[in-house]
Formats: sequence, C-alpha cells, structure tokens
Amino acid sequence: MIKFYTVLLVTSILLSCKNNSDLIEVQLPEPEIETSVKYGNPNDVKTNGGTFQLYKITYPYKALEPIIDGRTMEIHYSKHYLGYTNKLNKLVEESKEWEDKSIDDILEKVTDKNQDLKNNAGGYYNHSLYYEILTPKGAKKPKAELLEAINNDFVSFGIFKNKFISDANNHFGSGWIWLIVGKGGKLEIVTTNNQDNPIMADAKVKGRPILAIDLWEHAYYLQYQNNRKSYVEGIFEEINWDKVGKKYIASLTANQLKPEIKVSTPTKPKEENVIKPVVIEVKEKPTEVKKEEIKKVEE
Repeated sequence: MIKFYTVLLVTSILLSCKNNSDLIEVQLPEPEIETSVKYGNPNDVKTNGGTFQLYKITYPYKALEPIIDGRTMEIHYSKHYLGYTNKLNKLVEESKEWEDKSIDDILEKVTDKNQDLKNNAGGYYNHSLYYEILTPKGAKKPKAELLEAINNDFVSFGIFKNKFISDANNHFGSGWIWLIVGKGGKLEIVTTNNQDNPIMADAKVKGRPILAIDLWEHAYYLQYQNNRKSYVEGIFEEINWDKVGKKYIASLTANQLKPEIKVSTPTKPKEENVIKPVVIEVKEKPTEVKKEEIKKVEE
C-alpha cells in the first residue's frame, strides 16, 4: 500500500514537470501609482513692470474644476493673459501719446491704424474682466436690481441664459461674448471678434461691459475640444453674480441712470373687437281721438 502511494506521488511530480518549452511566461501589470498634478501659484505670476497689472485671482488654478481644468487655467492666466499685459505695457512705454492714459482712454481712442496696441489693450482689458467675474461654485443666478433688469429686458433669466449660450455657440471664430449696459441702461448681449470689445471706437454696439466670456479656443480646448457650447454652459456655474451686479449698479451710477422698471398695464381692446350695445328707440304713436269722444267732452 505504501509502495502504491509512493508511485502515485512520483508520477504526479513527473507529470507536473513538463518541458520548459511548454511554459508560458505571464507578465503581471504593475500596480498603478496615483500621481497628483501640481500647478503653479497664481500669486507668483508677475508682469515685467509697467502701468497695467494683472487682476489677481484669489483661488488656485484647479479651483474651477470640473468646469475649467487646472492646466487650462494655468496656461491661460500665466501665458496668454500675462503676454497681453506685458506687451501692452511695452507699447505704452514706447509712446508718449499713450503713457498717461487709462485702459478705457486707450480703448476709446485706438483704431485699426495701431493694430498692435488695439489687440493687446483689448486682450488685457477683456481677460481682466473675465478673471474678475469668475469664482468657484458661483450662485445659480443674479439677484436684486440685476435680476430685475434681466427680467425686464429678456423676459426671464432662463430666456437670457439660453440666448447668451446660443449667441456664444453661434459666434464664428475667436472672440468674446458680453453682457453690456447700453443706451438708457438697457442690458444687451453682444459678441465681438478677436480681442475687440464694446468700449472701442469702432464697436458695432457700444456699452459698458459687466460680464465677459472668452470664446478663444485656448480658453477651453484641452477639456472640451470643439464643444464650445458645453464650455459656456458650464461657465454659468462659475460666475460671480455679486460682482456682476455691482458692476451693473456702478454703470448706472456713472451715467446717472436708474434701472428701468416696466409696469404692465391692461391693454385696451381694439374698437373693432368691442361689441357695442344696440340701442333701439321705440316711438309711441299719438293716440287717435275719435270725433264722438270730442263731442262728449264738449258737452
């Protein structure tokens, strides 16, 4: 019996030890190592000096995720925005005509004859406003006077939002979309090409911008590729409506205007649709008196 088990054990060992050529080497995947993406600090981004300085954002680059990824924010802020600002300062320093002018003065007077200055002044102003009105986890909608004005000029905030997104998505090529305070304090949605804006002398529709969204591909392409609509839809989750509201009031104050409040009044029906009462005049016939009755009275 012992011999039987011994033979069985030896046979099993021999069967398990096949020729090396029959063996297959399997390479197991190495365990994934989680790596955290490191971004720079916005506070470390400095201009080369000059009159115009960057608007300082108070949050890290990744704070707007998942709407705007940290890598896009870092490149956009520390490369594109910084580039426009440095170039603007250099151009202003080289010309006595512009050296003491504010950014508004430059935008209102510069023309296509000085395309370099126009592009960089616009790039500086536009990006400054863009970063000023962004904030992590912004409110869903504005309130107080701004919300009332939007309801007056666009019927409702929902209609305003849909129009804003639609106009942004339909804008051809690079540019910007704006909410501006136009003539008489009326709110308007406008788009501009390249780095143009509604303050410029040649603007088709002029007004004071209170909200700006960058439609250049460098603002969203790493995350959204060619899906601009999703990018703009997402941006509505990151708008600092308190800041936009203050800009709205400041614009009205500067122009000594008050928000226009529309009071609905009942409409008068058209005359042709009014059913007029029909007056029927009934004339009584004079009572006939017979001659016999007259004689009786005389008697």
